[in-house]
Amino acid sequence: MNPVYTEKQLELLELLSQSGPVDSTLAAQMLDLPVDEVIDSIARFKQDGVLLGYTAVIDWQKINSHHGVTAFIDVKVTPKRGRGFDEVAERIHRFPEVTSLYLMSGAYDLQVVLDGKSLQEVSQFVSEKLSTLDSVISTTTHFRLKTYKHDGVLFSQDDGDKRLKVSP
Repeated sequence: MNPVYTEKQLELLELLSQSGPVDSTLAAQMLDLPVDEVIDSIARFKQDGVLLGYTAVIDWQKINSHHGVTAFIDVKVTPKRGRGFDEVAERIHRFPEVTSLYLMSGAYDLQVVLDGKSLQEVSQFVSEKLSTLDSVISTTTHFRLKTYKHDGVLFSQDDGDKRLKVSP
């Protein structure tokens, strides 16, 4: 059964989802709550498995020394009787290369996201690990070329149209 939270606790969760870890005193002031209640709520979120962690959103394209590729692999699988897609998903999420795994609607059943050092590394993962699983019927791999927005954060703000103006 899903836990029930107060409206203020939901506001705190929203604040944490937008800002990541925040100082409890500052959060208490922003939400008009006692500091102890903020601390207790965050502890409860963690205990209930609602608050799973914090991640920074980093524009790796601005780091010259960072090279790598992100692959989105659509996977069609045969679900197992009595376990559905969960059994194959559990096998896939154990691979250390996998950063995210989603059950999807549509033509494919699962979407695997992984970060690799090269196209070759992603290719090896697909051919040697993913495709060899008994339940996997087919895969389609897509590569991220550019990030415009991630987790609600815009990556590159357009400074306007830089083309030369041409008048008739």
